[in-house]
Amino acid sequence: MAKTIRFNAFQMNTVGHQSPGLWTHARDRSHRYTDPVHWTELARLLEAGLFDAVFLADVLGVYDVYRGSLDAALEHGVQVPLNDPLALVPIMAQATTHLGFGVTCALTYEHPYTFARRISTLDHLSKGRIGWNIVTGYLDSAARNLGLNQQLGHDERYDLADEYLDVVYKLWEKSWDDDAVVNDKARGIYADPAKVHPINHAGRHYQVPGIHLCEPSPQRTPLLYQAGTSPRGTRFAARHAEATFVSGPSKTVVKRYADDLRAAVRQSGRDGEALLIYAQALVITGATEAEARAKHADYLRHVNIEAALVLLSGWTGVDFSRYPLDATIDYIDSPAGRSALASFSQADPDRTWTVREAAEYIGLGGRGPVLVGDARQVADQLESWLDETGIDGFNLAFAVAHDSMADVVTHIVPELQRRGRYRTSYEEGSLRHKVFGQGPRLRADHPGRQVSIAPSATPGATLAAA
Repeated sequence: MAKTIRFNAFQMNTVGHQSPGLWTHARDRSHRYTDPVHWTELARLLEAGLFDAVFLADVLGVYDVYRGSLDAALEHGVQVPLNDPLALVPIMAQATTHLGFGVTCALTYEHPYTFARRISTLDHLSKGRIGWNIVTGYLDSAARNLGLNQQLGHDERYDLADEYLDVVYKLWEKSWDDDAVVNDKARGIYADPAKVHPINHAGRHYQVPGIHLCEPSPQRTPLLYQAGTSPRGTRFAARHAEATFVSGPSKTVVKRYADDLRAAVRQSGRDGEALLIYAQALVITGATEAEARAKHADYLRHVNIEAALVLLSGWTGVDFSRYPLDATIDYIDSPAGRSALASFSQADPDRTWTVREAAEYIGLGGRGPVLVGDARQVADQLESWLDETGIDGFNLAFAVAHDSMADVVTHIVPELQRRGRYRTSYEEGSLRHKVFGQGPRLRADHPGRQVSIAPSATPGATLAAA
């Protein structure tokens, strides 16, 4: 039986996300990102289209690699100004019933104790619809503004991340027993102290002796997304991720990522086929092929090459202002985004990309493919990408907010449903249950369920002191 195609909507709490320059389009509404109605409209649209989730990207710095300055990023609205993605969740959750929310949070710069509380709070308020895209960060500008001269090395960030995950697993999964909350009004007992446990974590990077401040949320641990495809990132995903996000300009690149990820998950002792893999893509469609191609041509006229190079420079750590537009791109191993340039060089061994071509490519929808055509043509392409690469769905970028998403909901979703390749309704329950159909909790074989906490020298002392 053919695999069901899944959609997330790739968004960011900013004016310019993955299509640099398209905010200037007359129909684009990205400038309304500070208006809550902008986000409730999007949430209702995506829920009408039965999307798994809105996947909210984030960075904690600015794209200042290009020309060694943030001026071009500011001038062209390249992911700046930028608001906190987590603040959007209660707004959109109240406007919907089923839509999930995958929020990007860089763990390198936020303490796990406070972060765990924020996520549990959102999981409560959304009734179990929260997911976490685990990232370690890649912008030196973020590190400088958070007290470091530069970010930690690539692999060192993942070493820290492994311990970070152990801490939050202990807080989410082990601090409160399932029956710790009594809520007994007659006896005046809300929680049983004997069933709430300090985690007593003492590690290389973190010291967290106490209890989790929140009672267990519907999922306890949020649905875990991860987006790294470097060798170290793949090992990290193999241990922790339930779903991953990959991006590449060809089926060859995406298939390699998918195969490597599933193999790594199997090697770690988990079920590789249970990992959900979403690939980035941009769909440009309409009622007819002619309408879709006219839109594509129109959107291309709004791509800003310099803005695209600002984005590419930030992703890779390479200042592309130093290269002529007709210079060729070779693989450069930078400590920022190791897979960004690699995906271009690996896309087609016989093709040489120029700086201009790479900028034009990412100018519409980032590093994923742009699928253009009427509903039948786009559905054919989506099926081909899914079936030939082994992925499970797509993280759909947009060219024009919210027209791009509306076109997918209006044209593509019904066509895929007619083919039996897309859900026709949501299941009840948490985001994890909607995605996997196995209840709200992490699988029993997941490392998050396997962590243990050291016993306290004086059980109950932490609660008594409070």
